[in-house]
Amino acid sequence: MLGYIIRRVVAAILVVIISSMFVFAIFFLGPTNAAAVICNQNGRCTQERQALLEHSLGLDQNVVPAYGEFAKGVFVGRTISTGPGAHYDCSAPCLGISYVTKEEVTELLKDKYPATLSVALVGGVVYLFLGCTLGILAAKWRGTTTDKLLVGSSLIVSSIPYYLVALLAWLFLVNEFNLFPKTGYFPITDDPVKWASGLLLPWLVLGVANSPQYARFGRGSMVETMSEDFIRTASAKGLPRNKVLFKHGLRAAIVPIITIFGLDLAALLAGTVFTEKIFDIDGIGKWGLEAIPVDLPVIAATVLVGAVLVVAANLIVDILYSFLDPRVRLA
Repeated sequence: MLGYIIRRVVAAILVVIISSMFVFAIFFLGPTNAAAVICNQNGRCTQERQALLEHSLGLDQNVVPAYGEFAKGVFVGRTISTGPGAHYDCSAPCLGISYVTKEEVTELLKDKYPATLSVALVGGVVYLFLGCTLGILAAKWRGTTTDKLLVGSSLIVSSIPYYLVALLAWLFLVNEFNLFPKTGYFPITDDPVKWASGLLLPWLVLGVANSPQYARFGRGSMVETMSEDFIRTASAKGLPRNKVLFKHGLRAAIVPIITIFGLDLAALLAGTVFTEKIFDIDGIGKWGLEAIPVDLPVIAATVLVGAVLVVAANLIVDILYSFLDPRVRLA
C-alpha cells in the first residue's frame, strides 16, 4: 500500500503543477490587460503610465519566466513590485499580491477560507445524510408506492438548476417573508449562534438541492448489494432484516457513494460559487468570481487551492476503500 500511496502522491503533485501552469498561461496570455483596467480606474490613464504598470506587474514578461517567479514564491517567497518604485517582500507560501487591493493573496485566502469551509462541510453533511437516508428507505421499500414517490420527487428536484433554487429561496424566504435571518458569514469564534443562523438557509438549500443524486445512487447501490450472496447468507441465518440491511448491506453499498461524496466535497471546499454569491457569503468562491478577468494572482490562487483539494480527495477516497469494503485491496 505504501508504494501505491507514493505513486499517487507524485501523480497528484504533477496534476497540481500542470493545472497551475494551464490556468496561469490562459489568464496571462488572455485578451484582458489587467494594467489597462487598473490604470483606467482613476480616469487619468496615459500610455506611459500603463506601460509602467505593465512592467511593475510583470505583464511585459514572457509567460515562462513569469510563471517561474510565481512558482518560486510558493516555495521560498519573493519580492514583488506593486507599482512604479513600490516593492513588497512576500514570504512563502507566496501566491502573489492582488492587483486590485494590493494585499497579499495568501493572507486574503486565510481570511476568506473559513466562510467557504463552513458552508461546504455542513452543507455536504446535510446532503449526504439526507440523500443516503432517502436512498436506503427507497431500497428497503423497493417497488412500493413510497419508493416511486421518493424516486420521482428526487428527479423533480434535480431537474431544477441549483442557482435558481438558491435565488428563489433567498428572495422569498429571506427578503419577502423573513422566515430566515439575513444570510452571510459571521465568524464562529465571535458568535456561534449568529454564525449558524447566517448559514442555516444556505446549508438547507445546498443539502436539499444536492441530495437527489445521493438518493438515486444510494438506492441503486443498496438494491445491487442486497442481491449479493453474502446478504442472502446473512438472511438465511435468520438475522433480522434491519440488521442485514444496515450492518451488512450498508457497509458495502456506501463505498461508491463515498467516492462521489469525496469529489463533491472537494469541489465545495474549492469554492461554493453560486451559494456564496447569492447568499452574500464572503468566501473564496465569490472572491475568485469577482477577480475575473483582472486579478490574475487571486484567480491562480483559487484554482491552485481547488486542484490540491480535488487530488487530495481522490487519494483519500482510494485509501478509504480498503477500510470500508474488505473486498477492495490496493495494489
